[in-house]
Amino acid sequence: MEYKKALQKLVEDFKTNFLSSVSLDLAILGFHDGQLKVLLLRWKGTDEWCLPGGRIRHEENLEAAAYRTLRERTGLHEIFLQQFHTFGDVMRYTNFSKQETMAKLGLPDDVTHEIVSRDISVGYYALVEFANAVPTPDFFTEECRWWDIDQVPPLLFDHNDMIKLALKTLRRQLSYQPIGYNLLPDRFTMPDLQQLYETILGQSLDRRNFQKRMLGYNILERLEERKTGGAHKAPYLYRFDKEKYEKALADEILFVG
Repeated sequence: MEYKKALQKLVEDFKTNFLSSVSLDLAILGFHDGQLKVLLLRWKGTDEWCLPGGRIRHEENLEAAAYRTLRERTGLHEIFLQQFHTFGDVMRYTNFSKQETMAKLGLPDDVTHEIVSRDISVGYYALVEFANAVPTPDFFTEECRWWDIDQVPPLLFDHNDMIKLALKTLRRQLSYQPIGYNLLPDRFTMPDLQQLYETILGQSLDRRNFQKRMLGYNILERLEERKTGGAHKAPYLYRFDKEKYEKALADEILFVG
């Protein structure tokens, strides 16, 4: 009973303060133990998973709504966020019909239409540092956790397609934008950076060519420190020069392709 009251209150808030036909969904990506991760939510009382998403307030810019939703799910600020596609197919329920989906989620019939009537969803991908994120579920969900991107289960709605397109977009943008500042720790080695690129691209890169190319972009600062604990000669630690990194993002120079 308490859940239904809270749900009804939330629906009234949606109707009063939020746009009814436009939403957003986030492919929040992190990198940990050599694996690219994506953040997923599990709906209360079910085994059904989906991407984090949200609605847009009447007085709120679209990008501001995306950043707000990102903060609510991760607790992070100043995150790289990129709009990558708008999803507007008439049938966006890939695995089940709309009625089957709502039944699986346990939503009462009298509020279903208000929450999930057909809408347009704007897709964003975000790059976050795994260790700093605090995954946090929303009202409809009871678990928020990372999944290896190659082990994602069948998701609700069209969210599997969203992840595939987000990853495809990220790979394409690697050819003219740097990555790593939001995905790696503050200090990292060149092998760490190369592993990140190889994981995203799904292919091996020549070590010498990669290092020469990355240093040639003049966005890295080599520290007079080496990584400790390795059996072989320890590699130098690097960090990004934030000012030069942001200029490279703005200039869209040619990167690893």
